[in-house]
Amino acid sequence: MSTVRRADRPGQGRPEGGRSSQESRPDAGSGISAKDVKALRDRTGAGMMDCKKALTEAQGDVEKAIEVLRVRQGKKIQDLGERAATEGTVQAYVHAGSKVGVLIEVDCNTDFVAKNEEFVTFARDLAMQIAASPSVRYVSRDDVPEPEREAEARIYEQEAADKPENVREKIVSGKLDSWLRTIVLLEQEMHNPKFEGKTVQQLRDELTASTGENVVIRRFVRFAIGQ
Repeated sequence: MSTVRRADRPGQGRPEGGRSSQESRPDAGSGISAKDVKALRDRTGAGMMDCKKALTEAQGDVEKAIEVLRVRQGKKIQDLGERAATEGTVQAYVHAGSKVGVLIEVDCNTDFVAKNEEFVTFARDLAMQIAASPSVRYVSRDDVPEPEREAEARIYEQEAADKPENVREKIVSGKLDSWLRTIVLLEQEMHNPKFEGKTVQQLRDELTASTGENVVIRRFVRFAIGQ
């Protein structure tokens, strides 16, 4: 059995043709929608939380948010504008024994970068990471279906039923966050020691900064015998 996960163009969201209500729903505390955060991330390559904080500080003004990010993160941030990630590479990894295999598509803006050794190596490293991470099912948190989140939250609510009411929400939120980190590729810490504990998101951001292009982990499929 295989699992296919993909992200929307030009960002890391859902497949083309379908957007969840969550993408356009503003955050209750800041008024910033997930769609706005994704759009800023696509333009700058910055992390989701950094983009949300910048937009909140800029009161939703995208250009001001980009300025905030550039002040805070310097050369790591570049305005990629509306450049679509229509080039890229597909890489494969088959684990020793041929019991587990992975195909992954990673996209960028130009054919030049798509053939760049650093870019191709990044895609290969991700394929190896996925092969070693059977729990990973989605590229980003945006890809996790809301019904699946809600079902998981209900389990944690039942587990916390005997706890004081004033701490239940924090317990459920913490467990849900931990669960998401186990199933979302961008939040995985790389297993290979050479990456010194960096997450996939951090490596993607670094590659975006070094290439000056919109690096998008588009989709992946993990094959495992008997699953």
